[in-house]
Amino acid sequence: MWAAGGTVFAGVLMLVDGVLGVLGGIAGIARDDVYAAIGDYLFRFDPVTWGWIHLSLGVLSVAVGWGVLAGAAWARAVGVALAAAVVVVNVGWLPYQPAWAVITVAIGLFVIWSLCTDRPAARRRR
Repeated sequence: MWAAGGTVFAGVLMLVDGVLGVLGGIAGIARDDVYAAIGDYLFRFDPVTWGWIHLSLGVLSVAVGWGVLAGAAWARAVGVALAAAVVVVNVGWLPYQPAWAVITVAIGLFVIWSLCTDRPAARRRR
């Protein structure tokens, strides 16, 4: 039963993380000097490119988070795939915002776990 509450929390996290991704993406697109890489890293993109990536994933996260909260069946599967993409993107984002990237990876892993463990059909049978 507590996994169901985790699913609601996962939907809220997707909404909040999506909004923050949109804002961070807009900041990266508007001013390419907002983010600077810390050290040398394999995944080095232009900050404007990172801005577009975060903006796109943020918009998708808001839409899917809303779907999760609405109880849409499609939103759980898409939410898992989207959260996995967010985790991968934020591993590449580590040299730009290390603390926030680690927090976002943790949020993404929680969302994946929560959406994979909740069984809405089993709750309806009780």
